[in-house]
Amino acid sequence: MDHRAEIKAFLTSRRAKVTPEQAGLTSYGRTRRVPGLRRSEVADLAGVSVEYYAQLERGGLAGVSESVLDAVARALRLDEAERAHLADLARAAGPARRTRRTAAAQQVRPGVQRLLDLMESVPVIVNNARLETVAANDLGRALFDPVWASPTRSPGQPVSHARFTFLDPGAPAFWTDWEQAADDAVAQLRTEAGRDPGDRALTGLVGELSTRSGPFRQRWAAHDVRLHRTGTKHVDHPVVGRLGLDFEALELPADPGLLMITFTAPAGSPTADAVSLLGAWAASRAPAARSSS
Repeated sequence: MDHRAEIKAFLTSRRAKVTPEQAGLTSYGRTRRVPGLRRSEVADLAGVSVEYYAQLERGGLAGVSESVLDAVARALRLDEAERAHLADLARAAGPARRTRRTAAAQQVRPGVQRLLDLMESVPVIVNNARLETVAANDLGRALFDPVWASPTRSPGQPVSHARFTFLDPGAPAFWTDWEQAADDAVAQLRTEAGRDPGDRALTGLVGELSTRSGPFRQRWAAHDVRLHRTGTKHVDHPVVGRLGLDFEALELPADPGLLMITFTAPAGSPTADAVSLLGAWAASRAPAARSSS
């Protein structure tokens, strides 16, 4: 990926989203030739010269101080995820540029897998930064069985939520809100691309999905980013029907780049009852499921 082009596209896309009214500027009715704010307006709001801001927007983030980044973030009304992404882009542009990870993990330590297996009543998976599931307990494997069984997954290929979402024709039936699932997947991949621009496997995945999926290509061009911490996943499981599961994404400190994601439902709810049925189905097929992972 062209890092300077990434910076330029991100800053211009954020500038286009902010109206003069949102920024507290007075509009005098003149026809605006650009959506959102002008470069000069962002520069004024950030307290820097127009020339300096133009340099930043051309990709020149190397050596930029945290105070300037904060000022630009405030001017562009960036949220927490966007601020972190801007900082990642600046860090990667610096003279001491280092990638956080050159290879996303493909498996977990035995102790982590034992922990997953002990959580018998809760679906749990572990994803790497490319949205590939590298570990799961039986209930987590059962919950995302359509992803494991996807015809888009070649033998030996990782269990990829991104490929499933954009390339599997059954994905819109599994994700009851496919648009939201697609937005979330791309935003997470875009966030990771800013953190680790040297991840060749991620670059290859983005290239593959951009070539094969118009909806992915359109979303990737929007440069949206998102933190994946908590929320609700809505799926229509082929065995137990519709589920609305609250998820918590927990980082594994000893394994940078891995997230353990748990899925729960309030006791006595229809979803909780459905998860119990899913557990019985998972138990009946556990040995065969593990052998196909």
